[in-house]
Amino acid sequence: MKRIFTIIGLALIVLCCSENNNDPNIKSLLVQQLKNTHTNQEWFVPTKKAIEGLTPEQSNWKNNTEDHSIRELISHLIFWNEMNLKAFKGEEVPEFNNDNKDTFKKNSELDWKNVTKKLDSIQTEWEQVTENASEKQIAEWNIEIANMALHTAYHTGQILYI
Repeated sequence: MKRIFTIIGLALIVLCCSENNNDPNIKSLLVQQLKNTHTNQEWFVPTKKAIEGLTPEQSNWKNNTEDHSIRELISHLIFWNEMNLKAFKGEEVPEFNNDNKDTFKKNSELDWKNVTKKLDSIQTEWEQVTENASEKQIAEWNIEIANMALHTAYHTGQILYI
């Protein structure tokens, strides 16, 4: 797990310290990181593989009431990745009461299969919009996209641990 955070941390340092944040290589790096946290298994397990084949019962399991279940972690990732995606695309972003605990609520309106499809769809769209983003969008969003990839990798590690 330390190795994962070290590698991602180094990638973020490269992004942050780059003299020209509009460099097309930054876009390529961001797209690659989004794909690595979604479907491409490079140095760590991506979300799609981490949740593949899990049953609804397994997704709801908790070892105690203070820890999050896999489903709650997925709900949290859906919330933040979708919220950022809407903002990136210039769409209206729903009001948020700033209580991060609410983002871990189970997507009770969706069954487990649809929850996993929704996360997959959001992650796929992030890859596409980043790949097609303008230089201006990349300049404005590169740190946020990199942080989002790191956030996804972090919670995927928790999913694997569970």
